[in-house]
Amino acid sequence: MIIREIAPRLTALFKQYPFVTVTGPRQSGKTTLCRAVFPDLEYVNLERPDQREFAETDPKTFLSRLSDGAILDEVQRLPELLSWLQVLADEKGRNSQFVLTGSEQFRLSDSISQSLAGRTALLRLLPFSIAEYEQAGGGGEIDEMLFFGFYPRIHDQRLDPHQALGDYFETYVERDVRRIGEIRNLSAFRRFIRLCAGRVGQLVNLSSLGADAGVSHQTARHWITILEASYIVFQLPPHFANIRKRLVKSPKLYFYDVGLASYLIGIERASQVATHPLRGALFENVAVIEALKHGFNQGHRPDLSFFRDSRGLECDLLYPHAEGSAAIEIKSGATVASDWFESPERVAKTLPNIRGASVIYAGSERQTRSKGEIVPLTGLSKFLHSLEIE
Repeated sequence: MIIREIAPRLTALFKQYPFVTVTGPRQSGKTTLCRAVFPDLEYVNLERPDQREFAETDPKTFLSRLSDGAILDEVQRLPELLSWLQVLADEKGRNSQFVLTGSEQFRLSDSISQSLAGRTALLRLLPFSIAEYEQAGGGGEIDEMLFFGFYPRIHDQRLDPHQALGDYFETYVERDVRRIGEIRNLSAFRRFIRLCAGRVGQLVNLSSLGADAGVSHQTARHWITILEASYIVFQLPPHFANIRKRLVKSPKLYFYDVGLASYLIGIERASQVATHPLRGALFENVAVIEALKHGFNQGHRPDLSFFRDSRGLECDLLYPHAEGSAAIEIKSGATVASDWFESPERVAKTLPNIRGASVIYAGSERQTRSKGEIVPLTGLSKFLHSLEIE
């Protein structure tokens, strides 16, 4: 079994709070993580109709059976149970009571803010990080990584990623989307998701997305919100600064799992990745989400952003740390080019809080140059950790 990087943080927070809530995409490993970290806690899956009916019709008796605490899986299916949990926690007056999991971040967060504010720690578990992927047997070949993605079950069960991701997509649309978004035109929604995958790494343009999908701008905005709520897409916000430049205000679009994006744009084999026109965008997707995973696995949400002004000056990722922010350029090439530092250097001169420039690339060797660090994609998490401890 792979020991997830977030596990020590989960253990520590459970000692400090009555509840710990773990959210994340379906099949990101939430249940496996919680049951491995807390083997002595009873496990209750609220996806089961009998368990959910019992908790819904007689919550007091349901919880009385769990006096020693429990793992309550997919608790977003029964948000009204959180009010009863609040009462129970206050009556007991101690920490280490319940571990909650859920796969709908906005709805669950709203319910928690109403019922369990101040009583629960919140962690987000995404699919495998690159280090976890390698532990699970994933190779260092970049194109395979972009094709397979990082959902644990694909690697644990040695599944065909094209088949597994297709099943994941269909199950997501048929089950989660119907429940979350009350979407009637599922065929248009499927088309919309595929259009989003074709725009990985690009600025979000809801008018264009809506027009291509055959829906209104307002519908496109609603559907993006649904994709965010269910951990399918991530919008990287632009950096705003008090400088005399016109800055881009639209976020950039990424998928929480690059394998799903590859499936949605029609990639059927790893050998297709090398010549695909979106290979660079998929590589950038992995780097941005790896930085996000690094922060989540430490128990916080990193304030990631990108920089772009009206003249086209751009830096792919700004990563904040104690001394300011690192300007990070992301390049899918494996051979270092002399002009790779040009953009992060110019951005560093524009923004006063930039402390260091670096380039993430598809090669295998880390290099220290006079202008900054050259870091392999597989070493990104260690590099970010080094920034935080300096």
